Amino acid sequence: MSEPTFPIDGLLPEIRASLAAHPRLVLEAPPGAGKTTRVPLALLDAPWLEGRRIVMLEPRRVAARAAAGFMAASLGEEVGQTVGYRIRFERRVSAATRVEVVTEGILTRMLQDDPMLEGVGALLFDEFHERHLAADLGLALALDVQAGLREDLRIVVMSATLDGERLAAFLEAPRLSSAGRSFPVEVAHFPARRDEAVEHQARRAVGHALASHPGDVLVFLPGRREIERLSRVLEDAGSDVAATGTAMPGVEVLALHGDLPVEQQARVLQPAADGRRRVVLATNVAESSVTLPGVRVVVDSGLAREPRHDPNSGFSRLDVVRIAQASADQRAGRAGRVAPGRAWRLWPESQRLEPQRRPEIAQVELAGLALELAVWGSEALRFVDPPPPGAMAAARDLLRGLGALDAAGTITPQGRRMLVLGTHPRLAAMLLAARDPVSRALACDLAALLEARDPLRSRSDALAARWRALAGFRERRVPADASRAALAAIDAAARQWRRRLRVETPPPGELPAHALGDLLAHAFPDRIAARHASDLRRYQLANGRMARLTDDSGLVGEPWLVATELRFEARGDALLLRAAPVDEAVLRRDFGEHFSERDETRWDAGRRALVAERVRRFAGIVLDSRPAGRPDPAAAAQALADAVRDLGLDVLPWSDGLRQWRARVASLRAWRPDLGLPDVGDAALLDSLDDWLRPAFAGKTRLDALGAEELSNALRSRLDWPLQQALDALAPVRITVPSGQARVIDYGIGDDGAPRPPVLAAKLQELFGLADTPRVADGRVPLLLHLLSPAGRPLQVTTDLRGFWDRTWPEVRREMKGRYPKHPWPEDPWNAVATHRARPRGS
Repeated sequence: MSEPTFPIDGLLPEIRASLAAHPRLVLEAPPGAGKTTRVPLALLDAPWLEGRRIVMLEPRRVAARAAAGFMAASLGEEVGQTVGYRIRFERRVSAATRVEVVTEGILTRMLQDDPMLEGVGALLFDEFHERHLAADLGLALALDVQAGLREDLRIVVMSATLDGERLAAFLEAPRLSSAGRSFPVEVAHFPARRDEAVEHQARRAVGHALASHPGDVLVFLPGRREIERLSRVLEDAGSDVAATGTAMPGVEVLALHGDLPVEQQARVLQPAADGRRRVVLATNVAESSVTLPGVRVVVDSGLAREPRHDPNSGFSRLDVVRIAQASADQRAGRAGRVAPGRAWRLWPESQRLEPQRRPEIAQVELAGLALELAVWGSEALRFVDPPPPGAMAAARDLLRGLGALDAAGTITPQGRRMLVLGTHPRLAAMLLAARDPVSRALACDLAALLEARDPLRSRSDALAARWRALAGFRERRVPADASRAALAAIDAAARQWRRRLRVETPPPGELPAHALGDLLAHAFPDRIAARHASDLRRYQLANGRMARLTDDSGLVGEPWLVATELRFEARGDALLLRAAPVDEAVLRRDFGEHFSERDETRWDAGRRALVAERVRRFAGIVLDSRPAGRPDPAAAAQALADAVRDLGLDVLPWSDGLRQWRARVASLRAWRPDLGLPDVGDAALLDSLDDWLRPAFAGKTRLDALGAEELSNALRSRLDWPLQQALDALAPVRITVPSGQARVIDYGIGDDGAPRPPVLAAKLQELFGLADTPRVADGRVPLLLHLLSPAGRPLQVTTDLRGFWDRTWPEVRREMKGRYPKHPWPEDPWNAVATHRARPRGS
């Protein structure tokens, strides 16, 4: 039997030639081109490879297994010989393996463990358009290795739908494009009925497809839950022709998602042995990563589960979201792989989709990334899309709270141990905190529970209810409000964790009241909560926020809780959605450094005065307070500065002169940035209160004890002597006009933060003989002249004094001469004597 050919085959010589001449390559190839299975094998005999391995990254476990299996079969071998794979909790490689297919997180571990990548000659990033965080990190690390350690390392980025031009420019790499194998696909939108659930609309679409079109049907759904729901709906429909549009006894319904056993995945990826038609219910794993034979019809829900940061849980969760247009086009293309096909979309034709999928790095929680970068020892990596600074700062704060980073942001021994576990840092900290075999087994249960979807249908806020349901499942007692399938998945994940951590002790069947919370406190130290003294439903969190139990909570009255899920409200208390009780004795044992008792001085806004107290705390939780003696002077100064930070700068005794000083500094800072004047805007001053204002509060216990002169001295101290001299010379307070009088210049800052033109207001007679408009800032900025009448009313506003004398003065003179006869109105203002009086003396 001859080996099948693929559209990519004709491009393979160009790919080999490009990599022989350049270490990086961007390869664009649509689904069906064969890039995943043909390119790695075509590079095995490349001279530059020198017998080393090729590592190819796949975004999903299903795709990794399928790609390795297809390549091994094409070589007539078993997986694990020339071609193998490594995924989480599973590996099939040997000393003979030359092509190793791995999931994205595996590459990160390989690079962290061996930055030289000994024995690896090429890295292939497949399906890069999916823009998973692990792929972006893997590429950034690989580029760093290539730039500093391994110039000979080849990096190939492959994708079906991406902005290849942008990516090639970023990588400074050649770009090659392959044709795909496709037939025309007719796309239509399948109408929904009023208030119809997606599984029922999909059921009707599947029935119509089986009745009207040949071939197998591929249905895209967000996840396992929706697949199970639609599978039940199709099963219930059975042979009901009216419900489905066709009888279905001869149709095989199969599922395809990442949690399936390997045998079931392999069955879906092979043609039906008995020739029956099939309906495959798949997640977006079937969008580009694997090939399904026989599919002629696609039914697309337009939905996918993708990671999003969930502030309630502190993790990134898989949320159901609308797919991008690029994904919709790719899904539809699956119907045209073997013959002309049809794609039915289950959303209105009027609905517009985003053009491209957003990268995960822009929308997920980044604690894991921050930990990886800390171990790497550098954050100066080249990311296709850099991580958002705010999310990274929050991630580093969390890692410091978990003990993974020290105050300087350096990785700690605890952080290195956490990284090895390959899970979210919160869960890793909890797994490492377990002290004995039973606790370690329980920690494995909790890790599985927190990573999984909620197995209970009830709204109970007690995490213990979830664990008891898991324990009941193990004893074949599933609660009525629990999902057996969800509990089975959690139990399997817990077994994998026990295997990985070499925990031989089985999980307990019963628990002390605080056992769960005592472990969870290590994962959520920022969410440890103490009951409010006067309200049994209110709790103060270790991060200082307040939270409230739900109305039907079973945790009312517990002295200490740890919250695994919170709903933060824009105003008012957060809502405790999921929590477990904690033993205070365990907190004192494991978090003793967070307990403190000391004198504190704070500003009481209600009394508008300082309050000195002896305060007992756990982190940000006030456990007890009582009056103390006279405030410590340093603490009092700090408390007053903090009060200004809360109340705003307007509470300070500003004078007109000091406001003008700020405007002069801000204006000159814009006109002459080379001088290096400090920012004296509101935001900058509030950020630096401890530097300039706190010393001025020394010895004071009230805000109003600070005088205007003291405030002026404090603020002016931000300029050293040379800058003060420069300010007075280049942005003077006054300017002497021809009459001999010194007139004030008015400086101002606009709403946009830019300086307004400085204003000089003077009577016309004071400017006789002055030809050109006065300027400041070394002659760079003209003054805006307000030319006044003898009564002080503006006659003209201009920055062109010469033009005023030439063109406007004769008309002004005619009008003003009769109105103000005692004042001079000479025909020749150029040579007239300037005066601030009615007539010059001696005239």
